[in-house]
Amino acid sequence: MSDTYRDLFVSAADGLRLYVRDYGPGSEGALPVVCLSGLSRSSEDFHELAVALSRDASRPRRVLSLDYRGRGRSDWDKEWRNYDVKIELNDVLQVLTAAGIEKAVFVGTSRGGLITMALSAVRPTLIAGAVLNDIGPVLEAKGLARIRGYVGKLPTPRTMDEATQILRQMSGSEFPAFTDEQWQALARVTWREASCQLVLNYDPNLMKTLESADPEAPLPDLWPLFEGLKPFPLLVIRGEHSDLLSAETVQAMQDRHPRLTALTVPGQGHAPALDGDLTRVIGEFILSVEAST
Repeated sequence: MSDTYRDLFVSAADGLRLYVRDYGPGSEGALPVVCLSGLSRSSEDFHELAVALSRDASRPRRVLSLDYRGRGRSDWDKEWRNYDVKIELNDVLQVLTAAGIEKAVFVGTSRGGLITMALSAVRPTLIAGAVLNDIGPVLEAKGLARIRGYVGKLPTPRTMDEATQILRQMSGSEFPAFTDEQWQALARVTWREASCQLVLNYDPNLMKTLESADPEAPLPDLWPLFEGLKPFPLLVIRGEHSDLLSAETVQAMQDRHPRLTALTVPGQGHAPALDGDLTRVIGEFILSVEAST
């Protein structure tokens, strides 16, 4: 329990326990926000954004930030094949039902954006608008290969300072604009303390879902899922150095979506940190979504 959010635990359809940070649960009237993280990330990624939105002086709103199964404080799944977008989508639906969310703005980073696109196909009435953080209907092979190369394979640091150095050495060229505080924050969501040592903040078996995929196989066509977002206002954020979402794909998304606003974050790669000035930009976007509904 924190002074900024409450802990919410929800049972998935198969009984697995899912963890959610619930910011501003008493806020009524304002459109709620649901934050969905990247493949190996957790609810903590959105803390600064969630605090800003839930404690806004003029328009406080409820914000839910989820840990997928096998990540953060959610239970690990004994069957690694269940670390699958379709199952995680169903988990999100279970959480929204338990939390009483009938319509929201969805903020999806990477995998979270894929889940948001999938949600538009199966339950479009839940969506008022969406923020896609460094993700689109075309996934670049270079980015996928890089992700496959590190998930579940990072060395074990002895201290958080060492953890920070590992990340800086691995991704410094992608994030030249990152501050010391941002590198430290990234380390804290990548590892956690357990039994007096640092361990990954996700089930290492998550790597098996990547290793089982054929890197030579053609990628699925995600444009039909993206089309499902056309009725809703959309903010697309891309890191200047992203190797997963290209500038060309963002332009193609703009060409197909009449209500899409695109933003490039300088000095960052995949995926930009949703902090600092981006919290204001996202807050203003959410206000515009409210005004249009």
